[in-house]
Amino acid sequence: MSYPGYPPTGYPPFPGYPPAGQESSFPPSGAGGYPAPGGYPAPGGYPGAPQPGGAPSYPGVPPGHGFGVPPSGAGFSGYPQPPSQSYGGGPAQVPLPGGFPGGQMPSQYPGGQPTYPSQPAAVTQGAQGTIRPVADFDAMRDAEILRKAMKGFGTDEQAIVDVVANRSNDKRQKIKAAFKTSNGKDLIKDLKSELSGNMEELILALFMPPTYYDAWSLRKAVQGAGTQERVLIEILCTRTNQEIREIVRCYQSEFGRDLEKDIRSDTSGHFERLLVSMCQGNRDENQSVNHQMAQEDAQRLYQAGEGRLGTDESCFNMILATRSFPQLRATMEAYSRMANRDLLSSVSREFSRYVESGLKTIWQCALNRPAFFAERLYYAMKGAGTDDSTLVRIVVTRSEIDLVQIKQMFSQMYQKTLGTMIAGDTSGDYQRLLLAIVGQ
Repeated sequence: MSYPGYPPTGYPPFPGYPPAGQESSFPPSGAGGYPAPGGYPAPGGYPGAPQPGGAPSYPGVPPGHGFGVPPSGAGFSGYPQPPSQSYGGGPAQVPLPGGFPGGQMPSQYPGGQPTYPSQPAAVTQGAQGTIRPVADFDAMRDAEILRKAMKGFGTDEQAIVDVVANRSNDKRQKIKAAFKTSNGKDLIKDLKSELSGNMEELILALFMPPTYYDAWSLRKAVQGAGTQERVLIEILCTRTNQEIREIVRCYQSEFGRDLEKDIRSDTSGHFERLLVSMCQGNRDENQSVNHQMAQEDAQRLYQAGEGRLGTDESCFNMILATRSFPQLRATMEAYSRMANRDLLSSVSREFSRYVESGLKTIWQCALNRPAFFAERLYYAMKGAGTDDSTLVRIVVTRSEIDLVQIKQMFSQMYQKTLGTMIAGDTSGDYQRLLLAIVGQ
């Protein structure tokens, strides 16, 4: 799919957006972390990995709500799991007391372990965005509101927030076209002249078509000195086959470059192979589960990692790049029963750095995609400073897909609302627009 005229007049050239240096590693250095074996990542894993004793690990799942190992095993410490997504046929699993490896509770919860709610049934009944269609949409009327908001001395940012935060991306494209038709000027260029900083970055992201925004983010991640590996992982390891294929075509048509070649030139080794596999967009998307295959794959993964000296990385790559997410989830369940340990912690022991992070992202999306994005948002705001580019990218890209579920998982995992954390880490019009999109 091509996007004629993109980037439109007014979008910043590369580099420049997101602002250089704002795409920090995840989790940020010094942030609180997960427990060692039994959780993830293990100490000494990917760059910037926090040490144990910080933020809570993903607590164990209530009996019958997912999978783990039999009571004699080591307790599965993975993501919160919705009941309707349990694919195993084995006995109900019982986590260790406290839901943390070894029954330990996080140090930041004085007085005892907080109650960790099971994932709401609403989360499993279809994803839902926070931005809904509006009745009686009128592109010309919205374009006039924006024109008046930018007319004369000063800018009526609240009027801009009210329009932009309550229109889908498709409607924003129509507003952009209507603005040029009625005013003979480019809306993006006018907005850039009136806004700055994080507010400008957020507005520009909201007015980019979704596929273009993903392609644009990938281009920025591999351009210039250094590579933003976390952006490559976040986009390529979480999108559907159709989304990835459209991103690849858009990348070629808009930037005149081959995404796979750019990835090959900026990455290496097994991390390069994993990302190239993701670029193909050929994952099986059949939602049915083959339990025999899950058992066989679990055995292959054990023999390729924990069951041998060294690691057969190709086996992990093949299974994670080709199996459907429900199938991978069933494989994790089979692995837990067979090996008496969870697959995420095994990946921590067998891999490191970005290939570890990429493999875990795929497993985490198989378990609970909203929880993965909730975790990314948490670490974008935790500690000193804010990774605004990650915050903007996730809020914008998930706002019409599953941001409602991400908010629910965020509250369960961190005992605070996403809106509360955004309000504490941002300010001004930037804060108001983010909160309006999130639905606070």
